[in-house]
Amino acid sequence: MIKILIADDHTIVREGLKQILMDTNDMVVAAEATNGQEVLDKVWKDEFDVIVLDIAMPGRSGLDILKELKGFKPKLPILVLSMYPEDQYALRVLRAGADGYLTKESAPNDLITAIRKVYEGKKYISSYLAEKLAFGLEADAVKPPHELLSDREYQVMCCIASGKTVKEIAEELSLSVKTISTYRSRILEKMGMKNNAELTHYSIQNHLVD
Repeated sequence: MIKILIADDHTIVREGLKQILMDTNDMVVAAEATNGQEVLDKVWKDEFDVIVLDIAMPGRSGLDILKELKGFKPKLPILVLSMYPEDQYALRVLRAGADGYLTKESAPNDLITAIRKVYEGKKYISSYLAEKLAFGLEADAVKPPHELLSDREYQVMCCIASGKTVKEIAEELSLSVKTISTYRSRILEKMGMKNNAELTHYSIQNHLVD
């Protein structure tokens, strides 16, 4: 039986995932977490076979949590299930140590397949992402400007490009307005841009937002 920890701050998402996994005879949802700290606490106290992790939870960045988990339990399979399209986050989470990436729009069967695959010690990525990874390896010498951003800066940039205000981003990421404004200044400096409009235009051109 594959013992699974589901980490997502939305009750309806966790209930939906449990419903999908109830239909299998080789998986059980052994625990749930609503934020990154809960994930870390539960993994310290108990043993799990797979973690299904949302990277957009309140508090610390999901990518930070992913890296920390992989730091003390490198062999623990982690499948990232995210609302963000593959173009936005998949490469980053795989580089951070995730064993697979799945969007929340995926079919239930894809989730079951992905869990089984990472449990077996394999990586789970879509064919689209496999192509992108192959191309990325060939073109690795020339990195686009957004690749220079830290994970948190990248997250803030995507939020800005999606049309969210500094206050909305601060609430979503559980950070202060001042901190988000600082991130915004750093992003503009690193990207060589002057305002949100330029950031948004760049993000749309590079398929970083819908």
